Amino acid sequence: MGEMNPVKGMRDYLGEDMRLLRRIEGTFLGTAALYGYQEIETPILESVDLFRRGAGEGTDIVRKEMYELLDKGGRPLALRPELTAGIMRAIMSEKLHSLPDMPLRLCYFGPAFRYERPQLGRLREFHQFGVEAVGADSPALDAETIALLMTGFRLLGFQDLRLLVNSLGDKESRDRYRAALRDYYRPHLERMCEDCKERFRLNPLRMLDCKVMGDQELAKGAPSLQDYLGEESRKRFEETLRILDSLGIPYEIDQGLVRGLDYYSETVFEVHLLSPSGKDYGALGGGGHYGGLLKELGGPDLPGVGFAIGAERVLALMKELGLGEEEGREVEVAVLPVGEEALPYAQEASYLVRGMGYSAETPLRAGKLSAQFRRAERKGARVALILGEEEMKGRKARLKDMESEEQEDVPLERLQERLDQIFGEEEEEDGHEE
Repeated sequence: MGEMNPVKGMRDYLGEDMRLLRRIEGTFLGTAALYGYQEIETPILESVDLFRRGAGEGTDIVRKEMYELLDKGGRPLALRPELTAGIMRAIMSEKLHSLPDMPLRLCYFGPAFRYERPQLGRLREFHQFGVEAVGADSPALDAETIALLMTGFRLLGFQDLRLLVNSLGDKESRDRYRAALRDYYRPHLERMCEDCKERFRLNPLRMLDCKVMGDQELAKGAPSLQDYLGEESRKRFEETLRILDSLGIPYEIDQGLVRGLDYYSETVFEVHLLSPSGKDYGALGGGGHYGGLLKELGGPDLPGVGFAIGAERVLALMKELGLGEEEGREVEVAVLPVGEEALPYAQEASYLVRGMGYSAETPLRAGKLSAQFRRAERKGARVALILGEEEMKGRKARLKDMESEEQEDVPLERLQERLDQIFGEEEEEDGHEE
């Protein structure tokens, strides 16, 4: 049997990457909680029809990228390519749409799957964080959702962020605009890529998002959606921008921004990262307002607004920019037995330390103290507990602060108090970032 490797486009997580992935998850879930969101988890496998109706038949996700399979009962299933459709299905399954307080504010973090060419920060199995606020139609809710997205990235340490916004208008606005786009593109259709020929038939707005160089040039001369917006859509977009101004969130209006899924309407947005030199790293995440999505899936016609970020892309850029490097602590308290006779006492102390809420590694043998200290340093321990025969008899520990190198004797009954002091001071020095 040959060497076993992960399936193409999928990967293992360990070490720093695992820690950063959990940091992204914790930071965004924590940010969403600040905005009153509740976490939801939906199945990875869903009916194929859910995504065809939810994401839209004309999207690349459904046409090219979905992992589809038949289960043993012959039912067509798919690995979820995105999570919004599953959230909508859950709202109906659990009858959340009948709750008295709207909007529903739901957040999620989990894996999704798309069969696409693997590249930097984009894999076939990837993790998405996202939010959905369902059941209210308000420019203030659109602005609040954008603010949540920006807050999460700033708490992760990102600074040079570029917010792009646009309005797709209501259905009537988009119908008028689609007709204008077809008139514009029709004379050029024969020399455009095969995907754009299909998009011309299904949803010509997607042609503006084509990545083929010649088609990108054509898109620059396309009619502007802003010229086809109805009065109500124009007022709604202006109100969203006014609220962003009042919050001090800078933005740019990008009339080419259409997003990749058919259910979007009205305000859409993306967050890009700029390098210190001004280079655009591309989109870190995005979303927008939608209407009719629940209705399309057989539920009531409730509007919503949401976004999603791809955690792998964020993780890759955090590593490139050196964000989060200082948090590499594997163990908070190193327990160091002096001599084999102290080993049972050290194992007891490890158990007690964990019960106090601090991570510790149970020593399995009593090696040289110098080697144990080197291991503690590699693990990033802040505190070392040195336990020998004298400490065992006195039910105490010799506590060493690994930063100041100061040592003191601490009775076990006072150990919680002392550890809380040391780690509490450390949090204050870090400025309560988390």
